[in-house]
Amino acid sequence: MFNYINGTVTELEPNFAVVECGGIGFGINVSLNTLGNLKLGEPGKVYVYEAVREDAFELFGFSTKSEKRCFELLVSVSGVGPKAAMAILSTTTPDGLISAILNGNEKVITAAPGVGKKLAQRVLLELKDKVGSVDGMALSSPGGPFVPVVPGGDRNLSDATAGLLVLGYAQSEINTALKDVDTSGMTSEEIIKAVLRNMLK
Repeated sequence: MFNYINGTVTELEPNFAVVECGGIGFGINVSLNTLGNLKLGEPGKVYVYEAVREDAFELFGFSTKSEKRCFELLVSVSGVGPKAAMAILSTTTPDGLISAILNGNEKVITAAPGVGKKLAQRVLLELKDKVGSVDGMALSSPGGPFVPVVPGGDRNLSDATAGLLVLGYAQSEINTALKDVDTSGMTSEEIIKAVLRNMLK
């Protein structure tokens, strides 16, 4: 099982990249977000998801763990295949997707080519419980144990923390990144973006 591929980017096409590692060129389906982070002829690290069928073996790649986690969440939804998941992730960012799920914003999902209203509603319905908060508690991962999120009843902060947990960040990492963020008056999406910026410093 591949976790990531780290090598030289030798080819770039719309939604597709080739990364050469150890003399082997790996053809990887990528989102537009990831494509924008890769540069031809330069080193590139891509987190990969393997899709294995009887008639095909495909790699889907992401420049961040957050985007890969969102992809895994999307393909867990009935009726959402890898190509539909990549289309969704090509029209929004991971924090934008989490925010859309938390706020029930189907327009973010239907903005993806080939994704209709019914499928978007199914995504929101099936993923709401996986990324949302319930009575101040949130899932650390789909099907995982409940863990405390935020004391004090700030719903936007709780929703943002829940989304970050689902993206794979530890509660301790989130708390550290939140120390320099004044969350008053911020939406959950704005909080997620601010936290991610702090983590990248």
